[in-house]
Amino acid sequence: MARHWRAGVAGLTFLGLTLTACGGAKVGDSSSAGSGGKCGRFNLAVNPWVGYEADAAVVAYVAQHDLGCTVSKKDLKEEIAWQGFGTGEVDAVLENWGHDDLKKKYISGQKTAVEAGRTGNKGVIGWFVPPWLAKAHPDITDWKNLNKYADKFKTSESGGKGQLLDGDPSYVTNDAALVKNLKLNFKVVYAGSETALIQAYRTAEKNKQWLIGYFYEPQWFMSEVPLVKVSLPPYKTGCDADTAKVACDYPVYDLDKIVSAKFATSGSPAYDLVKNFNWTNDDQNTVAKYIAQDKMSPDAAAKKWVKANRGKVEAWLK
Repeated sequence: MARHWRAGVAGLTFLGLTLTACGGAKVGDSSSAGSGGKCGRFNLAVNPWVGYEADAAVVAYVAQHDLGCTVSKKDLKEEIAWQGFGTGEVDAVLENWGHDDLKKKYISGQKTAVEAGRTGNKGVIGWFVPPWLAKAHPDITDWKNLNKYADKFKTSESGGKGQLLDGDPSYVTNDAALVKNLKLNFKVVYAGSETALIQAYRTAEKNKQWLIGYFYEPQWFMSEVPLVKVSLPPYKTGCDADTAKVACDYPVYDLDKIVSAKFATSGSPAYDLVKNFNWTNDDQNTVAKYIAQDKMSPDAAAKKWVKANRGKVEAWLK
């Protein structure tokens, strides 16, 4: 994911996601997809967040059941996955959050990877409030009005200021700098985990409690409680270059797909599937919810979504 997002989710435990090869994964332990129109083995990276797991579940399911591929899903952190492009361990990364640094290294430099188009998902990071609060006080979604409501957000942990709830202390965000540079009477307080952050929003909506905090989409929780984003000063290219001076919103990411250069020219039908794969934030949230909240296996979640969205799948297979 992008710099802010990646650091924010790296330490999270996502329900339904088992990481089997994050820290000490080795590259080059299996062959790449076949050629000549036969699928053969399809090596699919799975990065550690549930939205990506939803992508991978559906693509793997279609590759196996419609194309006859032998799918090998690899639980790998982002840069480790990109390293696998040159060794044959990884054929595709389905959800890339910007990563101009990795594109420069592996696409422009080593030429072991190529872009494979957009996913259709829009990645959004920012400050959100529960829907009841946005409805009761519509002006609260403009950052310029936050100070007049600061007292409402006070907690025992916020030191007399309004509380801005973030996830885990290890997350790298711009929130503390934003509070300072926008002269907001708030203090960043850490919930401790994504699970705790979600529960705080769930409770705030149920009990009509005042809460503002860091969140992101696509995210399955949005289908349960449709959080409302607070407008910060608009993002402009370079406005977050100096994180100590940042006074603008996070950028919106057009998520894209990256594949190995070898895979792109292999003739594998799995490459065409990856290239054509495109869905919405709502689609991803639905499958992620099946996995994270409904406790379905990724394969069962994919099967349910594919059955209900056969038309979209057929478009990927053309």
